[in-house]
Amino acid sequence: MASSKLPQSASEAALTDPVRYPVSASSPVRTKRGFVLVLLTLLVPGSAQLVAGNRKLGRAALRVTLCVWAALVLAVLLLLLNRPLLINIITNSLASLVIVILLVALAAGWAILFINTLRLIRPVLLAPPARPVVVISLVLAMVLGSGTLGYAAYLLNVGRNAIGSIFSAGPAIDPVEGRYNFLMMGGDAGDDRTGRRTDSLSVLSVDAETGQTAIISVPRNLQNAQFSEDSPMRAIYPDGYDCGDACLINAINTEVTNEHADLYPGVPDPGAQATLEAVSGTLGITVQAYVLVDMEGFSKLIDAMGGIRIKAGGWVPISGETIDEANGIHGMPLGWIPAGDQTLDGYTALWYGRSREFVDDYARIQRQQCVQQAMLKQLDPGTLLAKFEEIANAGTKVVDSNISSSQLGSFVDLAMKAKGQDIKRLTIGPPDFDASFSTVPNFDVIHTRVDQLLASASEAESAGLPDDAMVVPSAGGGHLQAAPVRYPAAPLPAGGTPAQQSPPAQQSPPAPASDFTPVTTTPDGEPITEAMLNELKSQGNEQAIRELVATNGQCAPL
Repeated sequence: MASSKLPQSASEAALTDPVRYPVSASSPVRTKRGFVLVLLTLLVPGSAQLVAGNRKLGRAALRVTLCVWAALVLAVLLLLLNRPLLINIITNSLASLVIVILLVALAAGWAILFINTLRLIRPVLLAPPARPVVVISLVLAMVLGSGTLGYAAYLLNVGRNAIGSIFSAGPAIDPVEGRYNFLMMGGDAGDDRTGRRTDSLSVLSVDAETGQTAIISVPRNLQNAQFSEDSPMRAIYPDGYDCGDACLINAINTEVTNEHADLYPGVPDPGAQATLEAVSGTLGITVQAYVLVDMEGFSKLIDAMGGIRIKAGGWVPISGETIDEANGIHGMPLGWIPAGDQTLDGYTALWYGRSREFVDDYARIQRQQCVQQAMLKQLDPGTLLAKFEEIANAGTKVVDSNISSSQLGSFVDLAMKAKGQDIKRLTIGPPDFDASFSTVPNFDVIHTRVDQLLASASEAESAGLPDDAMVVPSAGGGHLQAAPVRYPAAPLPAGGTPAQQSPPAQQSPPAPASDFTPVTTTPDGEPITEAMLNELKSQGNEQAIRELVATNGQCAPL
C-alpha cells in the first residue's frame, strides 16, 4: 500500500514543478517564470529549452553556445597576443565569407530559440496586464541577440565587399630598411579624362615596428623626375622626365596610360605604377605600394567620418569658374573657409586641400598634409565602429590600389600603433626648399634630406623633440640637434657634398607646426569677413586678398 503511494506522490510533485508545468503555478510565479525564460535564452541560448522544454533541442543549442563562447575567447586572445592575425582572418575573402554564413546561421538559430521560448512561456496563462510586457521583453531580447548577430553579418559582408573592391589580391610586400612606404595620390577621375591627373602626391613612410610615420610631399610641378633603376620608363627617360615645361611629374600618369601602357604588361594601372617609380627614384627610397583616390571618394570618406577638425591659419577660397587657366585666375569665389578652429565636411575639406587661388602650390601642399594628418588622427576605433558602413562604402571610391588585402591586418595594426605619435613632415618645396627648387631640383640634396628625415623620426621621438624638427649632425661631434633645414635651388658646388649644404646646427629649433595664431583681422585690426574678401575681389584688388590670406598654408589637426 505504501509502495503504491510513493510513485503517485513523485508524479504529483513533478506536475507541480512551476518551471516545466506552469498550469498549477500562481499568476505571479508564471510572470516571473516568463521573464526568467527570456533572460536564459538571451544569456545562455538553449538553457530555457533544457529546463522547461525540449531537452534534446536545449542540449544541441548549448553545445553551439559553448562553441561560440570558445571562439570568442580565442578571438580575445588573438586580439591581445596577435592582433594582425585576427584582422587578417576577418579580412580574408574566404574566411570572412565563412564567418558571414555562420553569423547568419547563428542569428536564425537564436531567433528560432526565442520563438520556441515564447511557446514555452504560454502567454495565455499569464495575467492580462503581464502578457504584453513579457512578449515585448522577448521581442527586445530577440532584437538584441539575434538581431545583433544579423547586423554584424551584414557589416562584415559590407566590409568584405569593400576590401574586394579596394585592395588587390597580389603578393604581400616586405618593409625596406625597416619601413613601409606608401604613395598617396589624389587624382581627377572625371569621365572625360584618359589617365588621371595626379595633382596630389605624398609618401607615407611608416616604421614597420613602431608605426612612427613621416609624410613626404612632392609638388605636382616637379620637373626632371628620376625614374627608379628598375622602371621601364628609365629606358625612355634615362636622364629624368625632362622634355621641357610640359614634363611635370603629375603628367606621367596620363602619358604612360596613353602612350606607354605596353611597357607594363599585366599591370592594372600602368600610369599609377609609373608615377610610383618616378617618386621612388626622385626621393631615393623604395615606394612599395600606392593608393589613388579620386576627389569624390575623398569627399565622401570625410563625410562618412563625420568631418575633420583643424586649426586654419588663414582664409581659403572655394574657387569659382576658371577665367584664365594659364594665370590661375577665377571668377567670384563660391564661398570661403574662415581662419581659426573649423570642422570641415567633405565638400569644404576637399576645397581646403585643393584650393591654390591667391597663394602658391606649396601652401596647398601644407594644407593637404594637414588634412591627411587630421584624418589619421580622427579615424579612431570608435568612429570606425559607429560609422563603419558609411566609411566602407565611401572607401570603394578609392579608384586603385596595389596593396594586398592579405596584409591589411599588419597595416591596421601599424595604424593603431601610430595613433598619438608625432608625424614628421617634409615638402620638396617651401617651407623646406626654395620655391624654385622644383624647377631645377638637386636629387642628391633630396636624397640626403629624405634619409635624414626617416633616420630622425625615432631619434626625435626618443629625444622629445618637437614635431617637424629635423635632426641633423652637428658640426662638432656627431651629436643630434634639432634645426630647421632650408635648401637652396642652386646645384652643389664642385667637389661638394649634400651634407655641406646643411645649415649650422646652432640654429634654434623650429616651433611646432601647431604653434601659430590664425590671421582673422587686417593689419588695422578690422575683422576679416567673407563680404570684405568678396568686395576686394569684385574691385579686382587681388593683391590685397593675397596679403590677407597669405597665411592660409598654416594648418594643424585638432
